[in-house]
Amino acid sequence: MRSLIFALALTAAIPEAHAADLIGFWDKPQHGGNSFNRLPPDQAYFDALRGYGATWVRLSYDKWKAEKRDFLIGTADKYDGLVASDVKTLKQVLDRADKAGLKVVIAPLSLPGMRWAQNNDRKFDGRLWADKDYWTQAAAFWRDLARELKDHPAVAAYNIVNEPTPEKEGGLAEHANIAEMRAWYTKNAGSSRDLRAFYDTVIAAIREVDPATPIMVDAGWYAAADAFSYWPAGLADQRVLYSFHMYEPYAATSAPNMKRDKPYAYPGKVPYGNGEERWDAERVRAYLDQPVEWADSRGIARNRVVAGEFGCMRRLPFCKQYLEDVLTNLDEDKLHWAFYSFREDAWDGMDYELGSDKVNWKYWEAQENNEPDPVKRKSTSEFEPISKRLAAGK
Repeated sequence: MRSLIFALALTAAIPEAHAADLIGFWDKPQHGGNSFNRLPPDQAYFDALRGYGATWVRLSYDKWKAEKRDFLIGTADKYDGLVASDVKTLKQVLDRADKAGLKVVIAPLSLPGMRWAQNNDRKFDGRLWADKDYWTQAAAFWRDLARELKDHPAVAAYNIVNEPTPEKEGGLAEHANIAEMRAWYTKNAGSSRDLRAFYDTVIAAIREVDPATPIMVDAGWYAAADAFSYWPAGLADQRVLYSFHMYEPYAATSAPNMKRDKPYAYPGKVPYGNGEERWDAERVRAYLDQPVEWADSRGIARNRVVAGEFGCMRRLPFCKQYLEDVLTNLDEDKLHWAFYSFREDAWDGMDYELGSDKVNWKYWEAQENNEPDPVKRKSTSEFEPISKRLAAGK
């Protein structure tokens, strides 16, 4: 009996294990894909991604059918609490990812005061960056969500918001030079456009209920790789991952280029910033050096830097070479990455398993009927720069 009492006392003295304490997961490079699907992914979806060798998935839920106006948050106009039925759906999806052996980064596209444009009649919603009352609502949302998810074994990070843009209506041009960026930040520090201060506010709320789960923060200006440049330092929380996205030169890699009479080529001269520049492997290298050099100079380990998205339109003839050039640099710097996107059932533009041909008409029919995507996928030449690296990590 005495030994039993001693054993029980010892057990009580040991802190309860935190299932989502996964900062160690990020100590070595992790490679995965983005999931931005219109239907909650099924088990086969996650099994297929894991089958290629992926270790994580960056999961967005904003396209899923919501109980109210906006999935999970009810309405981006005024947050009053999580929608229970949406929470249940999200947890079911997390369970499926966990069963497949994938870790998950939760990545909202909308927050209170910032409804994702595609769910907002294609209109930009910048209220979050104009009124700190929405900061309070966003912090409350994340506190509630962290309380729900903190012990889920699949959750490897909370990505506070996808592609924030406090600069967009705040007087700073996209891809401005570093001096202009820093001058802008000095002027706006402490205001509702201070992205670092916003993150600090939300992180403090999360840490009230969850002291352990890593937190991922995107750079400003749609997570541009050059937009950390104006940050004077990293954030105080030591469990933060710093994420950027890579689609530059956007004029060449994006959907509008497909509609031009003479599409921009890569390598080639492309509009960028206020002028034109030649983009090639060397220019990609120089651009991707920026977040790495920023992290190095601030004492932030490279295993805390993430390329949260990258990609190009799969039907462009140079897409494979572009992906190869981007991935070569990410891997040389030993960064985490997640390609955009895996088997997206709402948009085929960067679904590399479809190759370079037009997608089967059944893909669009399924969308119209809100049915599962019936198009079969396979590894293709276009997917090879990604798939070979995923396989190497198996």
